[in-house]
Parts: sequence; C-alpha cells; structure tokens
Amino acid sequence: METPDNETFRDSIGTINKEGKRSWVYPKKPSGRYYKYRSWVSYILLIFLVTAPFIKINGNQFLLFNVIERKFNIFGFPFWPQDFYLFVVSMIIGVVFVILFTVVFGRIFCGWICPQTIFLEMVFRKIEYWIEGDRGKQIRLQKQEWNAEKIRKRLLKWFLFFVISFLIANVFLAYLIGGDEVINYVTGDPFENISTLISLLIFTSVFYFIFAWFREQVCIIACPYGRLQGVLLDNKTINVAYDYVRGEKEAGRAKFKKNEDREASGKGDCIDCMQCVHVCPTGIDIRNGTQLECVNCTACIDECDDMMEKVGLPKGLIRYASEENIAKKAPFTFTARMKGYTAVLAILIGFLIGMLFLRNDVEATILRLPGQLYQHKEGNIISNVYTYKVINKTTRNIEHVTYKLLSHKGTINVVTNLDFTVPKQGLAEGTLFIEINGALLDTDKTKLKIGVYSNGELIETATTNFLGPRSYK
Repeated sequence: METPDNETFRDSIGTINKEGKRSWVYPKKPSGRYYKYRSWVSYILLIFLVTAPFIKINGNQFLLFNVIERKFNIFGFPFWPQDFYLFVVSMIIGVVFVILFTVVFGRIFCGWICPQTIFLEMVFRKIEYWIEGDRGKQIRLQKQEWNAEKIRKRLLKWFLFFVISFLIANVFLAYLIGGDEVINYVTGDPFENISTLISLLIFTSVFYFIFAWFREQVCIIACPYGRLQGVLLDNKTINVAYDYVRGEKEAGRAKFKKNEDREASGKGDCIDCMQCVHVCPTGIDIRNGTQLECVNCTACIDECDDMMEKVGLPKGLIRYASEENIAKKAPFTFTARMKGYTAVLAILIGFLIGMLFLRNDVEATILRLPGQLYQHKEGNIISNVYTYKVINKTTRNIEHVTYKLLSHKGTINVVTNLDFTVPKQGLAEGTLFIEINGALLDTDKTKLKIGVYSNGELIETATTNFLGPRSYK
C-alpha cells in the first residue's frame, strides 16, 4: 500500500517518543456500527470466558488445563497424558485456523476475539471513560496537579482495576485447577489455603500490570502473533485499510472548507481531521499503510465514516479492503495459498474427529515387572509377574473389573483383589501373575492378548509379552 515519502514512522513503534520514553496513548471513545457489533461479540465472549470453567458436560468441566495433575478438558472431552497427541493436534488446528484467518482477514482476531483486546477495550477502558472522561479530559487530568479531584479519580480507577483483575485471576485459576476447587476456596477460609491465595495475588498483580500500565504494549511488543503478520499478509489480504487513491488524489489530503469544490481542486477526500489517529488504541496513523501496531479494531473506520457523513462525502474512505482492491479495484479472490491452508485445516479437523471417535473411555496397560525373570512351577507351569494400570476417562465408576487371557489358555491372578473398581476419572494399578502351561508356548517370548471386563462385559483389550525357557521354542 502506498506510503508517504517520509518513512521515519517505521523506525520505531507508535508508543515510543523521540527520547525513547513511553508515549502514553489516550484514545478517543469509539462509537459507530462496527464498535456496536464488536461490543456484542465481546460481551458474548466475556460471558463465555467467565462461565466456561464452571460449565460441565457429562460431569466434565467444559474447559480445563490442569498442567500440574496433567488433566485437560476441551469442550467437555477429557484428555489424559495418554491422549496428549489429541491435545497437540487440537492446538495445531487452532494455530492453522488463526493463520488461515490472518491470511484472509488480517489481524481480525486481535481486534474482535483476543481476550487482551476484549478486557482492555470493553472493560478497563470503559471504566476509565466513566471515571476520567474522554480523550481530552484524560489528557487534562494527567497534566493537572495532584489535587483532590485527581486523587479521587485515580484511586477509584485503580481500586476498580484491582478488583476486576482479582476476579479475572479467579477465573484464570479455575481454568488451571478446576471451577469446583476455586468455588471451594472462595467459600472457605482463605487462610487455610495460603498457597492458593498467594497464587491469586500473583495472577492479580500480573493482570493489573497488564491492563493498568502495559496495555497496548502487549499487542505491540510482547505478542508473537503480531510479528507473524509480516510473513502472512499479502496484497490480497483484507485489512482495515485507508483508501489512499481516493483520499489523496492529485493534490493530496487537505482540511475541509465549507462550499468548496474538492473535485475541481484535485484534493483528496481525506480532510486531515486526525480523528482516525485520536481514536486508535495503539496510537498509529492508519493513513501510513499497514503497520505492525494495527490490531484491526475498526475504531478508525467508524470515526472516519462519521466525519465523512458530516462533511457530505461518501463513507468507506477507511474500510475493510485489500491492497489490490484499493490500487486496482480488484475483487476478493480465494488464492492458492488460502486454498492450501483450508485443505490442511480440513484434513486436521477430519483426523481429530476420527481419533476422537476411535478413542476408548478406558485404557489398560500391562507391563512385565522390570528385572524379574519367569518362574517355573509344578506341572510345567510358567509364571510371569506384571504391573497393571487401568485408566477410567469417564465420569462414572467402573466396577467389578476382571482380567481374562484371550490368546492362550492360562490363568491371571491379581495380587490384591480379583475383582476391583476403577474410580471415575481416576486409575487403578497393582500387580498380577500370569500362568501358562509351557507346552503352549512356541517361543521364549510370546505375545499375549488380555481382555479387561467390567461386570462380565469386555471394555478394553491389552497386549503384553510373556517370557519362557528357550527349550520351549
């Protein structure tokens, strides 16, 4: 996209001044149709983010990422360490989906869906507007001395920021340890769980730092996704873009004068009102073209449309468009690269769905005890000792679990109980002996197939190796 001759704005980010210090951004309060749509999307996502760790499907938390106990629930499906490959595939699908969306629609994820943007723009900034006022009032408040008014407003804002950060920390913790656990901590004595309280205060401090001070710097400096757009975007990608062809024309942009004929003078439709800059939450000038700091929040579109309407010029000077669309009026086309990402995404989703349907609710492993040889008993009986582990991924107890040899004649003796129970979302483990007549063994290492039964019904099969004397080959 066309950019001005002076490219110095690309030498540093918009939130750093010439002295290298933080240039605080005071964005104007946005309004308009896109802001209204974005508000509704944000409210829906906020409700989802807050309620997801407390919703259960078939007894499973809707979303859980318990790294410590290695328990993961995604959309109500439980994932155990043994299912980690499914979790990895799910994460890859998420990454490919975001990449595809970026190739087609730019950083629309950042402006509409990212939790950082939603909390900052739809929660914290709205509190700021309510307490301190719009852009002009905030700038004046910052410059004025610390009098009673400034102290009152700042303390109220900081207090509310801390309270909301604490609530966000509780929700965040619910994703990590479970919604029920967090509710138990909240309703119980906080001093009985000092470690949890300390964790909450640490999370609260992090969120408070991000939303009260670091703010848009997360998107500009810390977030790796912003860096990816440089290699993902091309001239066919739809972005929030300034139509420089219409805005500049032959004579360039100029201030609006009443009753002037801008068409005859060759002036562009951009009236250089700077409203698109004042409303930008990252402090950039969208008229300079696609920039790293732009999060596609559409605030500049709404503000520009409002100004165009006031001066009687067509809307859409800033709009969703590709560089090719602005330069050549070319319509959107689904490129080969987009088709490739779509195909990869479809294959991965199909692969994941297939694996989810093939996944068992019960998983059993039977392994020979390390360092133990076989035992030769009376009647030509060969005995091997094993450890077993049965994982129950369901939300109900699996009762009366027994083992039976399916591939050979023989007996299985469990050391503790022949009949045991596997608790819901838990495991049972122990030791067992397998005894087979030596005459039935063809080699010194025989592969066995073992059935796992619950109430007489086969629920899982497992395989293991059985050692015997070489003479039985």
